[in-house]
Amino acid sequence: MQDFDKIYAEYFSEVYKFVLTLCQNPVLAEEITQEVFFKALKNIESFKGECKLSTWLCRIAKNTFYDYAKKNNRQVDYPLEIIISDENIEEKFADKETAYSIHKVLHKLNEPYKEVFWLRTFGELSFAQIGSLFDKTESWARVTYYRAKVMIKEEL
Repeated sequence: MQDFDKIYAEYFSEVYKFVLTLCQNPVLAEEITQEVFFKALKNIESFKGECKLSTWLCRIAKNTFYDYAKKNNRQVDYPLEIIISDENIEEKFADKETAYSIHKVLHKLNEPYKEVFWLRTFGELSFAQIGSLFDKTESWARVTYYRAKVMIKEEL
């Protein structure tokens, strides 16, 4: 149990920040983060060490958040104010009409493009972390993110 206390102390902040980027609600993020560590404690024997512990916890967090959203019939939208991209997309948010157009395009993206784009821009995760969340390679995450950006630009 002391080992799990160390895990909790070391990773709580990282998991909480990840969940907060998903839900944009500090109270809900705290509740989901607590649930994540509860699930991790119950299933710690299933952690095989094939990825980093933080990646495993974030994967549990992502699934827990999506389960919560489904259970509460909550649509997961991504706040436009925090979209950051390296090719002038952020400048387009100055105009509310353009911001709405970008939001519509992002909302219509298919998975995994939407989630990879979102995790990279909102969650500020590295490509290695994103690839690990999907049980894919870092290169897969880079290509998927690039394709998502291209899709967004083409629709605009």
